[in-house]
Amino acid sequence: MSIEVYKEDFLRYLNKKIVLKEPENLYAPIQYILQIGGKRLRPILAIMTCDLFDENPKEAFDAALAIEVFHNFTLVHDDIMDSAPIRRGKETVHKKWDVNTGILSGDAMMIMAYQCFENYEPIIFKKLLKLFSQTALEVCEGQQLDVDFEIRNDVIISEYLKMITYKTSVLVAASMKMGAIIANVSEAEADRIYNFGLNLGIAFQLQDDFLDTFGNEATFGKQIGGDIIENKKTFLYLKAIEVCETKDRERLLKLYNSANSKDKVSEVTNLFERNKIPAITISEIEAYTNNAFKILDELSISEEKKVVLKNFGLSLMKRTI
Repeated sequence: MSIEVYKEDFLRYLNKKIVLKEPENLYAPIQYILQIGGKRLRPILAIMTCDLFDENPKEAFDAALAIEVFHNFTLVHDDIMDSAPIRRGKETVHKKWDVNTGILSGDAMMIMAYQCFENYEPIIFKKLLKLFSQTALEVCEGQQLDVDFEIRNDVIISEYLKMITYKTSVLVAASMKMGAIIANVSEAEADRIYNFGLNLGIAFQLQDDFLDTFGNEATFGKQIGGDIIENKKTFLYLKAIEVCETKDRERLLKLYNSANSKDKVSEVTNLFERNKIPAITISEIEAYTNNAFKILDELSISEEKKVVLKNFGLSLMKRTI
């Protein structure tokens, strides 16, 4: 099936399962964050992988729902931690309601995500739950590293790549592996598709870093320059620190260690452009995408199905949202 068909079928399932109920102030924010858009990348990958391994894709809907609910839970709490005003072009949950509501509704989403696995047979249930729990903890570890990096000036790119692997990439990889587990493939094959997703997830996050500074707010759905305002040690920042001449490096460090000014975003953006950071970042995105494509050669699916995965990876590299 096409990506759009996977997405449409999944959204119908999501709308059937996630309904508004009492107490409304707990469940309305959950319905809100799940309805305001998003790429649905992770659930689509779970469903698509299940289908590519010749299992009925609908068998993956519950796992896909668990992944989507969990992912959005992390966004609700991340937005609170980052004091972010916009998510997908709309008010964030804590802005539309309040911080306490965001925390509690997020907690409920985490529990709801676990409940989604209850429909699977015991053997599959155990494998999915083990992978999900490991992944959820790694996402928390990645988030903590991200927070720690905000007050450190000695972060290096290898540390950053570890952080985004945990915070973002492992959930992409787990989504694909869940689809493979549901399709009952060998452990080795499931691990290969996990590693494909891991590399794709790193490329996806690097693209997110790029779009945060050089994207269009209308299509990106988030405040442009948010990472700069929050002093995030993104790939762009760390690479600039690595390659800049002394004058630009000292200026960048000063901007990230002082109060925000009205010109901070534009000044940092110009500094990045002056030092060719956009081109370097795009090259890094392509490298991780190509690493993912190399793993395709090892998969025991048809060439036609490998093309489907490759085209999906290429579409992520060209995205604007």
